[in-house]
Amino acid sequence: MLPWKRVLRPLAALLLTAAVAAVPAATAHAADAAPSSGWNDYSCKPSATHPRPVVLVHGTLGNSVDNWLSLAPYLKDRGYCVYSLDYGQLPGVPLFYGLGPIDKSAEQLSSFVDKVLAATGAAKADLVGHSQGGMMPRYYLRFLGGAAKVNALVGLAPDNHGATLSGLTNLLPYFPGASGLINSTTPGLADQIPGSDFLAKLNAGGDTVPGVHYTVIATKYDEVATPWQSQYLSGSDVHNVLLQDLCPLDLSEHVAIGLFDRIAFHEVADALDPAHATDTTCASAFS
Repeated sequence: MLPWKRVLRPLAALLLTAAVAAVPAATAHAADAAPSSGWNDYSCKPSATHPRPVVLVHGTLGNSVDNWLSLAPYLKDRGYCVYSLDYGQLPGVPLFYGLGPIDKSAEQLSSFVDKVLAATGAAKADLVGHSQGGMMPRYYLRFLGGAAKVNALVGLAPDNHGATLSGLTNLLPYFPGASGLINSTTPGLADQIPGSDFLAKLNAGGDTVPGVHYTVIATKYDEVATPWQSQYLSGSDVHNVLLQDLCPLDLSEHVAIGLFDRIAFHEVADALDPAHATDTTCASAFS
């Protein structure tokens, strides 16, 4: 192998990892610290108005605190019992999670949902996830018995059919060894590349399972889960939403839609409580 190819092999993996680093969690909070804004309160009891706890599932390189500094209080203020977990940790890598094998991450989600249901006494939970966190729960629903314990899954920019990173992953075949390096060091990233064995298994036989309400909230400015149309699901109980159809002025991209976009948050609240939904518009940014 030519010397320049030996250099480009690790460089390709580094570039991919750096690109995905735009996914949530750029700040450095201790993920195991108790959030100060009131979520992860295991004494919380769901109300008659909001009878199901909400479990928030962070994205790649995110964690249970940083990804939800805005949405968790938003939902808590509206009367929900709100919880978030860390998953997909790699040994020796603090704060930046969602990098482990996604099927194992789904097992962590399964255990966490059981913990939340036991604490709250609720029969089912609702899940809200960002990026990988909107896609990974589908494995839990399909293969780990989650459909019996979950009422709704709401995905904010979920990479349901893979993340091309604006086409960057299409370059991997030109860098010999890069795919193998990514798979061995950060399997959670490899699982999200279109065409992976994980995605083939996840999407075989249909996108959804009976009994669960699905909502996908996408933005046409997404630069990670691309093309953005690939985020959409097909099924009888699916509501696919393009953020710009609700507010043409909304410029949120992949990170912003999950971190601080209150227009997207309003649509999340509507999905969690469709009986009391109100129209999501540009004015929802101030609601």
